[in-house]
Amino acid sequence: MTNDIGKSDLRSFDRIACVLSDIQNMGHEVILVSSGAIAVGTNKLQMKTRPTSMRLKQAAAAVGQCSIMHLYDKFFNDYDKTIAQILLNAQDMEIEEKKENLTNTFDALLEMGIIPVVNENDSVSYTEIESEDRLFGDNDMLSAVVAVLCRAQKLVILSDIDGFYDSDPRLHPNAKRIERINAIDEGVRSLAGGAGSRRGTGGMKTKLQAAKLATAKGIDTIITNGKNPSALYEIIKGGSVGMLFVGKR
Repeated sequence: MTNDIGKSDLRSFDRIACVLSDIQNMGHEVILVSSGAIAVGTNKLQMKTRPTSMRLKQAAAAVGQCSIMHLYDKFFNDYDKTIAQILLNAQDMEIEEKKENLTNTFDALLEMGIIPVVNENDSVSYTEIESEDRLFGDNDMLSAVVAVLCRAQKLVILSDIDGFYDSDPRLHPNAKRIERINAIDEGVRSLAGGAGSRRGTGGMKTKLQAAKLATAKGIDTIITNGKNPSALYEIIKGGSVGMLFVGKR
C-alpha cells in the first residue's frame, strides 16, 4: 500500500476497495488483512528512515494506523461500503475467551455486510514487532490465522511478485512460476528465499508458513501480485492465477 518512495499509493487503495466491494456485491464475504502502519506512520511523521527504537516504532504505528483506516474508509465509502477496524495481538489468539469473542465479532460484522479491516496491534504489542517467536511474524501469518479463525474458504496473499517461483524472479529472469502445490515439503521450503519488498517484512518463507497453516485447515491459499487486484475475480471463479496451495480435504 506504499509506493517506491514509501508514500501511500492511493491507486492501490482505490483498486483494492473497488474490487473487494464488487466481490462482496456478488454475495461473497470479505475480510481484508492490511499492513503498513509503521511504514505509513514513518512517512506521516516525516521521518527520513524507518525508526529502530521500540517507542518510535509504536508511535509510528499509532499514527500510521489512523492514516490507513482514513484512506480505507474514504475509498470503500466511494463504493457504498462500511468497514470496521480490528487490531490483533498474540494474546487474542492464545486466550480462549478472547478468541471466542473475536469469532463472534467477525461473524456479526460479516452478517451485517461490513468488511473487517485487520492489522496487528503494533502500537501496544511490542512482542509482535520484535520477537523472533511471535505468533504472527508479519501479515502473511496474521492473514492465515484470521482465515482459520473465520473458517474461510480461500486465503489470497497479495505479494509484489506474480506467485511462487523455482527461483527469485527479481534475480533470475528465467525463473518459472509454479502454478500448484499439493503439499508443502522440504523441497518446496528450500525454494523460498529471503524478504521481498524492502518496505515490508514478509518474504516467500513467511508466505509458505502461512500457506501451511491455512491449508492444514482445508483452506486453499493463493499467492498473486497485489498490483493487479482484479485477479481476484478469476480466483473466486476457480481460475489459475498466481500460485495455488491446495487445502487438505
